Amino acid sequence: MPHRRLGRTDLHIAPLVFGGNVFGWTADKATSFDLLDRFSAARLNAVDTADVYSAWVPGNKGGESETILGEWMKARGKRSSTVVITKVGSPMGPGKQGLKAKYIAEAVEASLKRLQIDCIDLYLSHFPDPATPHEETLGAYSKLIAAGKIRWCGASNLDAAQLRAALDAARAKGLPRYEVLQPEYNLYDRAGFEGALRDLCVAEDIGVITYFSLAKGFLSGKYRGEVDLKGSARGGGVKGYPAEIALAWIIQRQGVTAPIASATSLAQVESLIAATRVELSAGDVAALDAASAI
Repeated sequence: MPHRRLGRTDLHIAPLVFGGNVFGWTADKATSFDLLDRFSAARLNAVDTADVYSAWVPGNKGGESETILGEWMKARGKRSSTVVITKVGSPMGPGKQGLKAKYIAEAVEASLKRLQIDCIDLYLSHFPDPATPHEETLGAYSKLIAAGKIRWCGASNLDAAQLRAALDAARAKGLPRYEVLQPEYNLYDRAGFEGALRDLCVAEDIGVITYFSLAKGFLSGKYRGEVDLKGSARGGGVKGYPAEIALAWIIQRQGVTAPIASATSLAQVESLIAATRVELSAGDVAALDAASAI
C-alpha cells in the first residue's frame, strides 16, 4: 500500500499506525508478537507507544509497551522497517514527569534502553507542561537530534494556541519545531481537531496521527447489543465493519496522515488492515460527515 510522508519529516508511514498501548496490558508478550507479526506482514510500518504505557495496570510501573516492542524488533530483525514513535512527559514516578530539559535527557535514555535501539524516529511531548517554556523543551530535543538519539520531535494533546506558541518559539530561537501532532480525533469526537488546529497543521505542513481513532472502541461496533444483529443472515459479519469505515473516514480526511488504532486479537488486526483498503465514495463521506457533524 502507498506510504505517506509524515509532514516535513523524512519518515514515510502506512496510512494506519499500530497503537502499542495494549502491549503489556490487554495483550501479553506472546500475543503482542503475533499482532506485530501480522501488522508488519501487511506492510504497515509505524508503531506508536509511550514510556508510561502501561503504568496503570496493577503490578506494572511503565515501560512495558516499549520493552515488548523492543524485544519484538530485535527478535524479528524489524528495526530498519519499523517507524518507532514514543512519548515523554507523563508521570513515571516521583520526580519523573514533565518536559524539563533535564528530565527529557534522562527519560530518552530509559526509552532507548527499553526499545533496544540507538535512535527514536519520532519523539513526542505527551502532554503540555505549563511549568516549562517551549524553548527549554525544544532545546532539549535539539540536543537529542544533534546527538543522534532522536530523528524528529512532535507533540500530543496541544490545542491551536499552544501549537502556534511552540512553532513561534522554535522559529524565534532557531530550534527544531514540532513536525508532528497527535490529537484526539474520530467520527464521534471531531471538534478538538477540526477548525483552527487542523487549519494550522495544514498551513504549516505538520504531520498528523490521530489517537482514540475508534473513540475508545465505541466506533468498533463491539459495544452494540447482539440483539441488534439478530434477524439478519449477515448480522454476525456486520460487527467488523464499523471500525473499518470509521478508520477509512479518518484516513481520507484533510490534514490527517494516519490514524492510530490498537488491536488485541488477530481478527482485529485484519480489520485494521482492511480499513486501509476501503475506498469511500464522495456520497459515503458526505453521509458520514452529516451523521457525525459537530
